[in-house]
Amino acid sequence: MKIHVIAVGKLREKSMRAAAALYEKRLSHYAKLVVTEVREARKVEGKNDAVAVAAEGDALLAAVPNRAVLFVLDERGEQPTSRELADDMARRMVRGDSTFAFVIGGALGLDDRVRAAATSTLALSRMTLPHELARVVLFEQLYRAMTIQRGEPYHK
Repeated sequence: MKIHVIAVGKLREKSMRAAAALYEKRLSHYAKLVVTEVREARKVEGKNDAVAVAAEGDALLAAVPNRAVLFVLDERGEQPTSRELADDMARRMVRGDSTFAFVIGGALGLDDRVRAAATSTLALSRMTLPHELARVVLFEQLYRAMTIQRGEPYHK
């Protein structure tokens, strides 16, 4: 199985990098993890945010592998439990899906074209999370999903 996490921007905070690295390492025991960071678009004076969001959307879509099951993180998406996410991924793997892509937008939001391309739209919370924190939470939930699938004791 291959999991791609495609995110706008870099993890700038040292604490976020450390937390992400912890779960990336744990997750790597279950799947090949590929993290792609696309450049955060700069807002241009006199232009609205939509121009920057569209540029980020182009970069995000270009980074999604062919035939990947595309999950887009958006606060308006479905809010599955950890077990439901694990079960959904397991069902897809039984059907032959082996590549999953999870997209996290930037501070300005997510282009509608990215949402439209999604196989599924997930919300980590109904509250808005900083995109750096969303990445850490996603890594932890993916790790949790893998341990649930294997019946390991991490998920209580």
